[in-house]
Amino acid sequence: MNSLKTGILLAALTILIVLVGGMVGGPRGTVWAFIFALAMNGLAYWYSDKIVLAMYGAKPISEAESPGLYSLIRRLTMEAGLPMPKLYIIPGEMPNAFATGRNPENAAVAVTEGLLRILDRDEVEGVLAHELAHVKNRDILISTIAATLAGAIMMLANMARWAAIFGSMGRSDDNRNGGGGLALLITAFIAPIAAMLIQLAISRSREYQADATGAIISGKPLSLANALIKLENAAKFVPAEVNPSTAHMFIVNPLRGGGILSLFSTHPPIPDRVNRLRAIAEKMGQTV
Repeated sequence: MNSLKTGILLAALTILIVLVGGMVGGPRGTVWAFIFALAMNGLAYWYSDKIVLAMYGAKPISEAESPGLYSLIRRLTMEAGLPMPKLYIIPGEMPNAFATGRNPENAAVAVTEGLLRILDRDEVEGVLAHELAHVKNRDILISTIAATLAGAIMMLANMARWAAIFGSMGRSDDNRNGGGGLALLITAFIAPIAAMLIQLAISRSREYQADATGAIISGKPLSLANALIKLENAAKFVPAEVNPSTAHMFIVNPLRGGGILSLFSTHPPIPDRVNRLRAIAEKMGQTV
């Protein structure tokens, strides 16, 4: 269901880019905006793992330094049919984790010192399984495609904004086509918001999918559920120095926000994720 939802949302972004492109510059405008967005996000796809790991001071760790972590990740990768990823530790008290890398052969999993301090072994295993699920489901590729389409829409919206401004300056008041400038201006403001909401919905859908896949890989959905609760509660009290552009990568949202701001959240609500994991546990015959 989550994969179907992701496909529908990506289709919605594609339709939106065609509609906006047609209003602004016809097929040619759409094509050029898409090519530029593809080039920018292609660079991000190839190099974002190195950038984000450096951004948070992530340090590679060897098996000699953390044999327990390696034993967990090795068992999980064998269960998931994945190659062994590179492992990193992020210094600091912020309890969180993320996976990055353009494909399973170039994947990296990073966990914070704060996470390792507050979770037990089974809960850490649940978190690692969730991150490996992102790798297995190729969520980095999916998020890059979504970002490419959304980026193209943003550029088309900027084109629409300038076209509306300069178009209105060049028209007389009695021009019967005066409504065209207003339509472009409305498009310029509404399209980026719509694109961002769709992109965030894709991110939330992938989190649900990673929870479900991770629960199957580890066989311990309740451990992942307990980990999410602990991480969410700890995040309320531990200051997070996080770049908003990378917030979607973490297992729990490091940025706080409620009410109307929840519409713009990169993550589903923790209670919803926990309830889904408990339902999976029941199907596995585990006591909730």
